Amino acid sequence: MARQSARKPAPDAITRGSGNVFADLNFPDADERQTKLRLVHALNAVIDAERLTQEAAALRLGLNQPKVSALRNYRLEGFSVERLMSLLNALDQDIEIVVRKKPKSRGARISVVAKG
Repeated sequence: MARQSARKPAPDAITRGSGNVFADLNFPDADERQTKLRLVHALNAVIDAERLTQEAAALRLGLNQPKVSALRNYRLEGFSVERLMSLLNALDQDIEIVVRKKPKSRGARISVVAKG
C-alpha cells in the first residue's frame, strides 16, 4: 500500500504590510507610534555610534538613567514626538520635516526619515 503524505490545508491569503505595523494592527495612533519608533531608532543609532553608556547618554540628554534605559528598549510611554526630536538635537542631530503632495496611488501618510 502506498504511503500517503499528510497535506496541510492551504494557508489563508497573505496580505502585504502597509509599511506601518501599527496601522496594520489597527492602532488608532498608528502614525504617531511609527514616528516615535523611527525617532528612537535614530536616537539609539547615535548612542551606539558614539558608544555612550546609559549614564553618559543620560547626562547629554538631560535625563535620568532609567529613562535612557526605557528609550534603549523602545518603551516610549511618556515621550512625545517633540521631546524625542529635542533629544536628538541634544545629540547634535538635525531633523528635517518634508511636506509634499502625495501620489494619487496611495493614501496620505506621515513618515520620518533619519539620515546619519
